[in-house]
Amino acid sequence: AGTGSNSTEEAIAATEKAAKLGLDGSLQVVPYYNKPPQSGLYKHFQAIAKSSPDFPLMLYNVPGRTGQNLQPETIARLAQIPNIVAVKEATSDFEQTSQIRRLTPPDFAIYSGDDSFTLATLALGGSGVVSVASHLVGSQIQQMIQAFEEGKTSEATQIHLKLFPLFKVLFCTTNPIPIKTALELQGWQVGSLRSPLCELPSELKSRLKEVLIELDLI
Repeated sequence: AGTGSNSTEEAIAATEKAAKLGLDGSLQVVPYYNKPPQSGLYKHFQAIAKSSPDFPLMLYNVPGRTGQNLQPETIARLAQIPNIVAVKEATSDFEQTSQIRRLTPPDFAIYSGDDSFTLATLALGGSGVVSVASHLVGSQIQQMIQAFEEGKTSEATQIHLKLFPLFKVLFCTTNPIPIKTALELQGWQVGSLRSPLCELPSELKSRLKEVLIELDLI
């Protein structure tokens, strides 16, 4: 459940509710807009974890949307809290991911937040991806991860390269606009976009459609 907030009080309340409902865990986005310092970010996540000590938490670091980067050193401190078990790392920064892996325990899971960086994240000791493209090619992404884990790096690379144009076009503008458009092109009824999100421009929609056709997805 996504129970994060830029208000610690609100995040605690939503996370406690999710835990009581019996959900598996919580995705905790870095507080957005108010841009707290690293010490404030640590205290924010520490308080949420303390309020639901038996509920697994995944940090979500996405500076492009929040305006604030959760530094590797802060993630390493948070990884010492027993129920903070993973991070969705969406910086697309190899140096950042390398530092997180170097500073955190081996059982702390690192997931890519960008499909284009999944294979690289695995190579740096990551566990997988919280994926957009899996709505369309989930089985192929699973095959890529499995191939890598089995030491079949050439096979994993070939799957990555095959899917790479899809990974890129799905980020041609703000999500969920491209992925909802792609699902609609496949015939799924996914509902309209809510304002201020708006329809994909015709030239980008044509580009998206071309990639889907190339991959036999429509």
